[in-house]
Parts: sequence; C-alpha cells; structure tokens
Amino acid sequence: MVCASSMKLGYNQPSMATLTPSTGRGTWRDLQALAHYQLTHIDRVGWRRFWKALFGLGMAFFLALYSTALHETNHPAKAAAVAFLSLLLAFVVALKIVPHLARRTALQRWMMKVEYEFTHEGLVYFLVITLIAGAALNTGNNLLFIILANLLAGILLSGILSAIVLSQLELDFSLPEHVFAERPMISRLTVENLKWVFPSFSLTLSARDSQQGKRREVALPAPRQILEAPVYVPYIPHRSSVTQHVELTFPRRGGYTQDGFRVSTKFPFGLLRKSHEVAARQEILVLPNVQPTAEFYEILPLIGGEIESYLKGRGHDLYAIRDYGESDSARHVDWKATAKAQQLKVREFTREDERRLVLVFDGALAARDPGTLAQFEKGVNFCACLAWHFHEIDAQMQFLAEGFGTPMAPAGEIIYPVLEKLALVEPNVDSTSALADLESRIASSARGFHIVITSRPRGSIPTRLWGSSYMVFMDSL
Repeated sequence: MVCASSMKLGYNQPSMATLTPSTGRGTWRDLQALAHYQLTHIDRVGWRRFWKALFGLGMAFFLALYSTALHETNHPAKAAAVAFLSLLLAFVVALKIVPHLARRTALQRWMMKVEYEFTHEGLVYFLVITLIAGAALNTGNNLLFIILANLLAGILLSGILSAIVLSQLELDFSLPEHVFAERPMISRLTVENLKWVFPSFSLTLSARDSQQGKRREVALPAPRQILEAPVYVPYIPHRSSVTQHVELTFPRRGGYTQDGFRVSTKFPFGLLRKSHEVAARQEILVLPNVQPTAEFYEILPLIGGEIESYLKGRGHDLYAIRDYGESDSARHVDWKATAKAQQLKVREFTREDERRLVLVFDGALAARDPGTLAQFEKGVNFCACLAWHFHEIDAQMQFLAEGFGTPMAPAGEIIYPVLEKLALVEPNVDSTSALADLESRIASSARGFHIVITSRPRGSIPTRLWGSSYMVFMDSL
C-alpha cells in the first residue's frame, strides 16, 4: 500500500534543558558548546540565498521607484524599460531563490512537497501578466492594477486548488503473482481519495524516476520500470476510490523495479502542472516467455522419439505373471511358472515413468557479442517452453543449471522455481570450468533421460554425454 503523505524532516541539536541557572564552570562550558554547535551547523547555503534574495528584492524596489520618477519627468520609454527590469528581477528571485528558502523552513514539516512546471498555456498567461504589469506601472491606471491583481489571484487559486486535489490520496498497485515476458497482462491501479469534503480531478499517475539526476551526471542507463505509460484518472469523489485496469507488457525477462509514483495534475486552469512524488519501491520478476515457438514444435517430436528409444525395455521390478501373448517377447517367459501351470507364462514388469526427465541448462558462452547473446536468449526461452510443456503433461522432472538444482519431483511442484532461475540466468564466459561442472552435475543427477540446452560447439561435447542425453544447440534455434 502506498500512502501519499508528506515526509517529515528534522535535525538534532543540544537541548536547552541542559543549561542550568547556576553560575558555574559547567554552565559556561555548556554555553560554549552550544555556541560552537550553532556556528558549525549554520546553513551557509540558505543564508547566502537569503541575502541574495534580499538584495534582489531591494534592487527591484529601487528600480520600481526609479521608474515612477522617470514617468513623472516625461521619460516614458526609459520608465517602461526600468519597470520591466524591476519586474523581471523580482520574478527571478521568486522563481529561483524563494522555493529553496521555503524548503528549508519548518513549513515543510506539514506541507506537501509539490513541484511546478509551466505549460504552454501558462507561459502565454505569464506573458500577458508581464505586459499588463508593465502597462500598469507606466500608466498608473487603476483598472490595469485590478486586472493584474485578478490574474495573479488566478495563479494563487490554482496553487491552492491543486494542492487540495493532490492531498490525502492513497495508491494501491496490484500485479498478478506470476508475470511472463511478451504476454499482455492486466494490473489494477486503485486511487483512494481520503478527503472528507473535496473530490480530486484530472490526475495523471506515472512512474517516479529517482535516477534521473544520477543518469545525467554519470550517464547511467535508464532502469526497467514497471509502469511505462502514464495513467489518467479524471475524477475521484470524496471518501471513495477509483480503480483503473492497466494493460502491461514486459518485453524481456528479468527484474523490473519502480521507486514510486509521480502524481500530477493541471487542474483547475491548466496553467501549471503540479506534481507530487510518492516514494514506494516495488520489484517484480518477469518470467521467460513460455509460448511455444516454431522451433519448439520442430524439436519436440525429436525429443519424444529419443525418450521412447531410451526407455524401451528399461523396466526391472516384477509386477505380475500372466499368460503368454503373441506380442510378448520370449525372453520374458517365466519357465518355473510355465512348468507349474503347464502353460506359457510371462513376467510383466512395472514400466518406468516415460516422463522422468532431467532438464539441464548450460549457460556457457564463448563471447559476449550481440549474436551470441541473442542465441542465449532463444535458448532460455526454449528451455522455459520445454519446462512448461513437461509441467502440462505432469512429468517427473529435475532441473540443473550453474549454481542451481532441483530434486526429481513432479514438474508442477518445481516449475516456478525453475522459471525464476531462468528469468535471472546470465551467460558464463568461463566455458572450461562450466563444462566440468556440467559433467559432474549430470553424473550426480537422478536417473532419467537428460535434455541439455547448450551453446557449445558440437565437437566440444564429450562422448559420454551424448550416450544418455539429447543435445539442443542454441545456434540451431
């Protein structure tokens, strides 16, 4: 659950309660310690900006008085230029310095942090305000001052209403338990308005990008985020919630993260885009795509034929003794039972499960170039499709990979751990040690038919692995 609440910040300083009214050396040392602390913890940046703002506003006030004097001495052109310079200087102070000072005040403890961004309409609106302000200062017309006051009041009203719209919102972003790559899925984004009286209008919800400044400094790649496209919510009544169903498609397997949401609105006049960031880290693991491909349908019958050939006649446990049939082999005749019954009897053995399989993924690569990496991704997807196929036919399966292994169990019990491993698997360039590890794992695996997905050249596979395994080479996918 994500709650859109303001962040409370604070700092520690020596408590005044430690200063006693007695006139001893301890009190003097306490005063010295407090003075030293105050001097070493001065907000120099804040004070520097404060004096800059004070100087800028003083200069703007002086230029405004000078503009009035020029106007009274019949220099309208100079008066207009000086008045415009005064207004521009005050605007720069208000836009560049005042927000930094406001963030350092105690107001931030209870005020919600809102970022402002001019829209195209807002720029035109501000240009009109600038022209009317210059005309009002030059002419002294009361009507122009009234119009200017109404335009400025519109900006103030817009800020108040947008702050109300963005306040007391609660977000809930629900995703399915298992997410597969390249498959569209539906998620639910619920926005609840906790306000008792006021509704919320025209909200846009997008992913919060906390790495934007860091990427600009060190050229980091953009992280893979969960919510790529913004979601628009037109209206949320008070004390109620609205649920938007969002269709998401993840192009690749692997981990996706999202640090939070960015809630923005242009309500009520569309002059400014007000945004509020909600920090709430969320991570999901996107499993490989398990939709069968054309290569999968081509190779699956070959694997099935190899399994049938490998398992033929491999039953050992006696199940029953029955009468001889025309299709029975003579080597299964039980001569003792035949002599006793004076009729041909054959032994019937329990058939080993023909779907007892060991799936092995060999992640060794000769080099990390775009071609081999693309083949590696195809091998991962093929392995995921094969594991999902064995899950659908209720096979007994064991999965082996570098640093990971499952016991022989019904595929339905281990399918999701296998897919999670395949979602995070990375290629291994050290092929020599990987080959030795692969051979040792296959040798110690459970009894069954081995299916090995590998990117190694065909001539590098030892003969002992060919005898009991079916090799799927990634360059053939």
